[in-house]
Amino acid sequence: MKCRNHLIGAMGLALVWGCAQADVKDPLPDSLSLGGVTLYATIDVGYAYQSHGVPLSSEYVGGLEYQAFTTTRNFAGSQSTFAESGLEQSKIGIRVSEPIVNDFTLIARTDTGFNPLSGQLTDACKALASNSTKPQGEQTANADSSRCGQAFNGVIWAGVSSPTYGALTIGRQQSLQLDALALYDPQTLSYAFSFLGYSGFNGGAGSTQAARWDNSGKYAFISGPVHFNVMYSNGGQDTGVLGKAYGVDLGVTIQGLSVDALYQHENGAVNLRSSFDNLGVNPLPTPGLAAYISDDKSYNLMGKYVFDLGNKDKLTAYAGYSHIEKAHGDYTVGSAQDNYPISVGININNSAKYDMEWVGARYAMSSGLNLTGAYYHITQNSWTIGLGPSGNDNLGCTIAGLLCSGEFEELSFVADYIINKHYDVYGGVNWSEVTNGLANGFPGTTVGTSGAQVQTTIMWGFRIRI
Repeated sequence: MKCRNHLIGAMGLALVWGCAQADVKDPLPDSLSLGGVTLYATIDVGYAYQSHGVPLSSEYVGGLEYQAFTTTRNFAGSQSTFAESGLEQSKIGIRVSEPIVNDFTLIARTDTGFNPLSGQLTDACKALASNSTKPQGEQTANADSSRCGQAFNGVIWAGVSSPTYGALTIGRQQSLQLDALALYDPQTLSYAFSFLGYSGFNGGAGSTQAARWDNSGKYAFISGPVHFNVMYSNGGQDTGVLGKAYGVDLGVTIQGLSVDALYQHENGAVNLRSSFDNLGVNPLPTPGLAAYISDDKSYNLMGKYVFDLGNKDKLTAYAGYSHIEKAHGDYTVGSAQDNYPISVGININNSAKYDMEWVGARYAMSSGLNLTGAYYHITQNSWTIGLGPSGNDNLGCTIAGLLCSGEFEELSFVADYIINKHYDVYGGVNWSEVTNGLANGFPGTTVGTSGAQVQTTIMWGFRIRI
């Protein structure tokens, strides 16, 4: 903990020093750089109203459960509260770009996410643990994430780049799927207005712990309109991905059109779940957080097209599709992200398939006003469960008398006014509904059969970026 405090303190001093060097007429300079090293930061705060939700958490990603799709299923009534990180994770980080020889450049990046309302590092695992002894209706916001209080809970990597030979980076990095979603999500991975941003489920090919890979290498190459990315991780027993993982992405950009096709696979992804069942029992297990382990794979096609409307106005249309398959992972020991201990129980979800589609559009005006609308849809079409002594004897949902198929829908709209490159203000609304098998565990639903949960979030806020 002392190391983490020293880290944030050092970054804070650098921020103060950089601002002190700026012209007093410009409180935020274009960049806080020294040589090839640049300090950057984002603070995103505001106010939110939710028709259904749980109280704000000082530890959880974004502070609130912004979507009806959540692993804790613990909505407890309407919420009206100060809120954070609605459009973007508040964070502080460093970028490095330094020429070394010929056309080769040394590159590096690190950042860590924090909750600006509490000053704490974002730690979803801690939020789960602190709520594990509380029944539904008494919990604060909590769910699984790859941000679990690490000193650098975002990324930390270094490598070398060349316009001729491409870029090779090694360290803790975003998965290829999460990188692609940042480009093809109309709401740009917003916590408050995008399922793709709020949950790492898609970015981790079905497991949010796998949205960021420790012990990974990534290679990216661009030739004309074509780009190619490949990524590999050897995993680790304390990383949230216990086995090996790999992904490949092939894309093309021609004038205003960009399209990417991507495959991602992870062995032994950790899936944290609430330590309470629907009856409010099952306290925190020994040695730690309740979890099941899955082998995940996904197939993705994403695209966007930019229409130039003249007068610097632009309209961008987005669309994407993901097919995700989760299967039982043969691991019984290991740890979640940041080495949080886990207790691996019987897999209640031995095989599941999900299909996800999204569409949206953003109208960017020369005045600085951006208007964005998006629709997200998920179907869970297949699920087998383990009911035998080992938990590995597959039984279809229909045979078991359960309605495991489910559906999730979300509609969102955001107006974001960009004052300048450092400041913007925004307001938006998000409506989401989860039904049937995906809604199991919410208060008022029937376990294993049917039910639904609807949530509406209205939020306004402002963002400062350097």
